[in-house]
Amino acid sequence: MSENDARTALRRSLRQRRRELPAAQRIAGADALAKQLFALPFFPERGYVAGYWAMDGEIGLHVFQLKLPPGLVYCLPVLHGEELRFAPWRAGDGLVTNRFGIPEPDVAPSSALEPEQMALVVMPLVGFDDQANRLGMGGGWYDRSFAFRHGTAAPPWLVGVGFEAQRTPSLDVQPWDVRADAICTESHTLLAHP
Repeated sequence: MSENDARTALRRSLRQRRRELPAAQRIAGADALAKQLFALPFFPERGYVAGYWAMDGEIGLHVFQLKLPPGLVYCLPVLHGEELRFAPWRAGDGLVTNRFGIPEPDVAPSSALEPEQMALVVMPLVGFDDQANRLGMGGGWYDRSFAFRHGTAAPPWLVGVGFEAQRTPSLDVQPWDVRADAICTESHTLLAHP
């Protein structure tokens, strides 16, 4: 099996594991995740905080969004060419569906905030390992959008989030992978730069 086939198989297996979590565990997980995120040593006091629209069994960010302190503005990703931009969003604001079927704010992508303008970016993941490596869906959106962060530890802070059930012993890191500063689950936080 090629490395690409192995990664595809691993993604399929971890996504299935995530989907099989009971509803009560998902709901409790979203609340516990918010507490982990707020306890991050680099959690910002002000600025733009990017989240995502949870789909396909991803851990929800609704509790996190609702409990954000004043001074922080919650944003959702918007596709812009081959990179992500971010637009402020509150419950009730207009949404459109992008080409992948994911809801995003109803704004002109060119008017959305650039990745460099974020203070903190909460990224979904398919899997992660004990070294705080993140396995995404494979499209490279976060890697391309935050390539300027490659090899640095400075804002915007990047945090991968998922359920503890998505942990795997180790992941093969690719040269283009932009490392998360932390991985948060409902029960643990792994810091990449302790």
